[in-house]
Amino acid sequence: MSDAFLILNAGSSSLKFSVFGGAPALEPLIRGQVEGLGAAPRFRATDAAGNVLGEKTWEPGKKLAHVDAVRFLLQWGREEGLRGRRVAAAGHRVVHGGMKFTGPVRVDAQVLKEIEALAPLAPLHLPHNLAAIKAVAEGAPDVPQVACFDTSFHRTQPHVAQAFAIPHKYTDGGIRRYGFHGLSYEYIASALPRLDAKAAAGRTIVAHLGAGASMCAMLGGKSVATTMGLSALDGLVMSTRCGSIDPAVLLFLNLHEKMGMDRVFHLLHEESGLLGVSGISGDMRTLLASGEPRAKEAVDLFVYRAAREIGSLAAALGGLDAVIFTGGIGENAPAIRAAICKASAWLGIEADDAANGRGGPRISKTSGRVSAWVVPTNEELMIARHTADVLAGAGRTATRSS
Repeated sequence: MSDAFLILNAGSSSLKFSVFGGAPALEPLIRGQVEGLGAAPRFRATDAAGNVLGEKTWEPGKKLAHVDAVRFLLQWGREEGLRGRRVAAAGHRVVHGGMKFTGPVRVDAQVLKEIEALAPLAPLHLPHNLAAIKAVAEGAPDVPQVACFDTSFHRTQPHVAQAFAIPHKYTDGGIRRYGFHGLSYEYIASALPRLDAKAAAGRTIVAHLGAGASMCAMLGGKSVATTMGLSALDGLVMSTRCGSIDPAVLLFLNLHEKMGMDRVFHLLHEESGLLGVSGISGDMRTLLASGEPRAKEAVDLFVYRAAREIGSLAAALGGLDAVIFTGGIGENAPAIRAAICKASAWLGIEADDAANGRGGPRISKTSGRVSAWVVPTNEELMIARHTADVLAGAGRTATRSS
């Protein structure tokens, strides 16, 4: 019986999953999700070629929690999906590792306790990540599990890039810039040498643009600065998240608009960003297809803030060799890529409109000082690699700092 790795990415209302053949090949076998958790759950799985392997909808009114979704996946895998393969390990995307976790780690009772203690730093994400880990432990107790942290990639940043200008007692207590989307950035760093050796060894800005959006400045494939901070709310304009905002806005809403902090929290996370500005949608595809002035305003703000952050990150790098676009918007919205490249032309980017329209991979002219690329990310493969390394006792596996 051959082995397989189950890779889980638990979001607020969905459980995305992938299955890879065991190490060393890590062949992609299955991918899918159970979405609509807490509302109208739906399951769909496809093989590597896109052929549907399984679909299911539940009766109206049926609500599934993450633990229910994991139980269903494990049962479906045993009875149908895995086709005789054995789940040798489960790897999880865990959004926040704080300062404690600097790399992937095998989950045990102590690790679980330490991740739970970090929940206040990522209240919208960590509870779901933890629920998936606990559900696998319950449904398949003999399967080893590996936690892979989105924040770990950014622990190479210098202290000055992580610090807020607040008293040290708060910084020492954990209030600092952490950064996110690290698994995506780590994958791009691993893929870039095959495309642009100069950029891989030099100064690169990766733009992970999607419903959640951030950018990372990398020097020689290591993170030196990023746009997200203490939480995934900071930085760029996102689908429903505001991105960077003057702290006085929160004080104003609380003191003068009489908004409680729970209401402010919901406003900034769920009602702002592209949705808030446009009043139409948080989906970039919808906004690009719309003729409404506020849709254009939202798109323009997204592009403006992205181009501004590229300038800021280029300053942190002391120059720039390449810009990489990835994520749902970065990979699939040529109009957004073109607009950001145009706004960043002063850095030496000469966009190639035809190549951009084709989706790249290179979308800049060779005459430009700075190259631009489209590179599809693969966080699931990165998690599978880490899972294999941890189980083999290799790579960055230990990973708790004092």
